[in-house]
Amino acid sequence: MPADSSLPRSANRRQLFRSGIAVAAAGTWTHCMAATDIETFSFVIVSDTHLGRNDALAPEKQWQQGIAEINAGPGDFVLHLGDIVDKARASQYPRYVATRDELKKPIHEIPGNHDNTKLFKRYVTDRIDRSFDHSGVRFVLFGNAHEDSHDGFVTSEQIDWMTIECAQAAALGLRIVFCCHVPAHSNRHPDRGWYVKPDEGQTAFYDLIGKHAGRVLLCLHGHFHNGIRGWRDHHQVVEVLCPSLCYNQNRNLEKHLKAGSAAGFFVPELRTGYTIATLGKGKLALQYKPLGSQVDAEYSVEWE
Repeated sequence: MPADSSLPRSANRRQLFRSGIAVAAAGTWTHCMAATDIETFSFVIVSDTHLGRNDALAPEKQWQQGIAEINAGPGDFVLHLGDIVDKARASQYPRYVATRDELKKPIHEIPGNHDNTKLFKRYVTDRIDRSFDHSGVRFVLFGNAHEDSHDGFVTSEQIDWMTIECAQAAALGLRIVFCCHVPAHSNRHPDRGWYVKPDEGQTAFYDLIGKHAGRVLLCLHGHFHNGIRGWRDHHQVVEVLCPSLCYNQNRNLEKHLKAGSAAGFFVPELRTGYTIATLGKGKLALQYKPLGSQVDAEYSVEWE
């Protein structure tokens, strides 16, 4: 089980480099970078369960089905990247906790823009910004979603705290994965256009990543409901938006990417589901797991 930690840890950095991109028919993209010292492990990424959406039971039933499949599948722990309930419905938090109790793996949640912070702290976890270490990786979770906006934020206090977290990770020789609901990456049409704007902490966040560019591997997010979507244009860090367990929408991203009107990567699968991440020995695979079906496609990366 991952050990919770909130104390500061950064030492020798390694230069990251890209050796190329190969796109397979199933949606697999391959790069090369440095991180071969991590023992392989897997974890599950869930996002945007939206319990109570449209005052229906369907999202809760999907979450219960997801739990059953996660229990039966691989993964040392689960990350939930926000929007646990829909439109901050107070009655849904106890229902979420009751179903979460059926999960047989540790879970670490952060709030999304549909979550009420006070209710989240009351029912889900009393500490939002926190970290834990697992198999050579420090996972840094922080809340960055407004309840009244689709855009996000990173405060100066959070930057100070994450600076300490990164320093501690370096001192212990740990890699770093950031987890929050709203991406920092600037995205425009045909994407959502929802992100952390420069004066809301984007600049400071990327400056921090730049200082630890050889150590930060991933930034994981939810929020978009577009399946697996992301970019790799900031210091070789992989920024990933993960699918919704409640609903996903087709924005023709595959077509836009082929036409050159959008950048980054996209796995062409939009059924409700979650992500199985396998990380270690210089490799990452993000497998798309649709509810009720086998793994359908993946995005993969190599670090050397």
